[in-house]
Amino acid sequence: MADTLQDRDPLAGLNDDEVRATGLSERVLNQDEIDSLLGFDLGEGDDSERTGIRAIINSALVSYERLPMLEIVFDRLVRLMTTSLRNFTSDNVEVSLDNISSIRFGDYLNSIPLPAILAVFRAEELDNYGLLTVDSNLIYSIVDVLLGGRRGTAALRIEGRPYTTIERVLVQRMVEVVLQDASAAFEPLTPVHFNLDRLETNPRFAAIARPANAAILVKLRIDMEDRGGRIELLLPYATLEPIRKMLLQQFMGEKFGRDNIWEGHLATELWTTDTEVRAVLDEQQAPLSTVLNLKVGDTFMLNATPDSDISIRAGSIPLTTGKMGRKGQFIAVRVEGPISPEAAGSIAKGRHG
Repeated sequence: MADTLQDRDPLAGLNDDEVRATGLSERVLNQDEIDSLLGFDLGEGDDSERTGIRAIINSALVSYERLPMLEIVFDRLVRLMTTSLRNFTSDNVEVSLDNISSIRFGDYLNSIPLPAILAVFRAEELDNYGLLTVDSNLIYSIVDVLLGGRRGTAALRIEGRPYTTIERVLVQRMVEVVLQDASAAFEPLTPVHFNLDRLETNPRFAAIARPANAAILVKLRIDMEDRGGRIELLLPYATLEPIRKMLLQQFMGEKFGRDNIWEGHLATELWTTDTEVRAVLDEQQAPLSTVLNLKVGDTFMLNATPDSDISIRAGSIPLTTGKMGRKGQFIAVRVEGPISPEAAGSIAKGRHG
């Protein structure tokens, strides 16, 4: 039996010095070190940046391009909401932007802390929907503020009961104010009107996209002195797709793939480019044998008269028509019609190519 155990244990029969010499004795990690390695830190909130193995795993979930202009739009939304909610509640309201992240729609629905009110709204010009979530802390705080609750006292929360009609109406008024500010925030970029479609308390009834679809999640914090809560605005990528090119801008009015200096230089060169122009009196078809037998002194009879229209061409591209005549010692062509835009575009394209 001893021989069997010794065969199984490579350290059997060795003293402490020999064990240290083998290098097989390692320090055991404590729980804090294990949590730090895996990226699970219970001392911080969900908003903290995740590190370790967990960050590597989460980075593969949704890895989409950043939209710089969208950050500017939501910074503008925060300023607008601060003013409008102060007027709405007649209280000192501070709105802050926690973070903007990408998430799959199904993962977000599963992460919504209930109870909450979910407002489904429609972006009219973008022809799609978005989702606005109001958590329970903000719901009770808004109701308490609008109905004259005294400061310094926490709002009474009764768990397990549905929201009353009064609570839903007051939250709906606040949601309409936020959506109006969101429309104003997008206005410098593109006209978009966000209209409230319905209010839901069950996330399953607020499915505006497929679970695997990606979306932009914006977390806003609203503080009213000792009260407040959180609003989360979710916009699926399908909703933002019509204005994706605008959202990729680094600054307002950026032009993609265009160089104004090069455009001006190209236009200058085009205006000074020499173009060969031909006046074609007549065109005829003849057998190849006739053309090969032409000799010096042979005459071709053209079907052209002094009143015939002469085709003016640049290469094979017809430009306009004119009349043949004489000016002094030179044969001239008087242009009878304007240059066709199609012909000018074809010439410019050929020169540019």
